[in-house]
Amino acid sequence: MANWSDPWTTSAAAAPTGARAAAHDAGLRSYMLSVYNYMASGVLLTGIVALLFANSPYMSLLFSPEGRPSGLGWVVMLAPIGLVMWLSFGINRLSDGAAKAIFWGYAVLMGLSLSTILLVYTGTSVAQTFFASAAAFGGLSLYGYTTKRDLSGFGSFLIMGVVGILVASLLNMFFQSSGLALVISILGVLLFAGLTAYDTQRIKSMYFQVQGTSFVGKSVVMGALTLYLDFINMFLFLLRFMGDRR
Repeated sequence: MANWSDPWTTSAAAAPTGARAAAHDAGLRSYMLSVYNYMASGVLLTGIVALLFANSPYMSLLFSPEGRPSGLGWVVMLAPIGLVMWLSFGINRLSDGAAKAIFWGYAVLMGLSLSTILLVYTGTSVAQTFFASAAAFGGLSLYGYTTKRDLSGFGSFLIMGVVGILVASLLNMFFQSSGLALVISILGVLLFAGLTAYDTQRIKSMYFQVQGTSFVGKSVVMGALTLYLDFINMFLFLLRFMGDRR
């Protein structure tokens, strides 16, 4: 998708007209609405699970009162990575139902993992950061959907940036530098803000390839997962310097 160009805008002769254009626009809107519905439902499920689990007596099985994971807690925290890899590399072999089940399972596991933020940060600051992230995500995704500018050139740069902050975060686990942590958080917000717009345009372009095929349902799930990850990561990085610790 790095060299994406909208097939309806590459030449005037290829542009759909009349009923064909209307059907195309309706199909694209339906496709993107499905992506957003799955993504929003996944975020909502994650939030509900996190809230319920943080206030349950089973919290101590996974995390200490300070939020440190137990052995089982590490399994729960690492399991979502395995599900993402399973979905990403096995999507062609999975049925629509299996892909959706993995997505919902991922959202639940993320809810268990993120329940610790309610032990570390006040509920008010978590809510404020969530709504700030939602507003930013909505604006950035709308830009990615409506802009005529080709954002594909930013993809490699943004992905390299994410790898860079991941490495820096691992190093800072040893250095424990508050200054570096702040820089990582700011860069993380900026990178996932850019990825939100970039991924929205990429998901939009995917419609032109999967429309009318049996892959549409799985493409919706993959698009929802991509935007889910963008939102959750932007929220977590923003929480690091906006959140009030308990």
